[in-house]
Amino acid sequence: MHEQSLINDLVTKIHELAARETGRLTTAKLRLGALAHISAEHLQEHFDHATAGTPLEGLRLEIQELADINHPFAQDIILESLVFDRNDPA
Repeated sequence: MHEQSLINDLVTKIHELAARETGRLTTAKLRLGALAHISAEHLQEHFDHATAGTPLEGLRLEIQELADINHPFAQDIILESLVFDRNDPA
């Protein structure tokens, strides 16, 4: 299942990056390629399921859907950035 593999890779990457930062992770900003074969809503559902019971549970996703099918990452889910609340040491 290609989409589940993409979600698992995304969750792993967010875990790795968040471990290097201070503060509470509040938001992950993503770009969703036009050919990623998953909608923003479906991505959110899969992400919520994959992160249930983990430190990422409840993480807010801001998903920008790209329309360009010729973009080099048109089939990918791209982690653009992470947002941390530096006043909350988590």
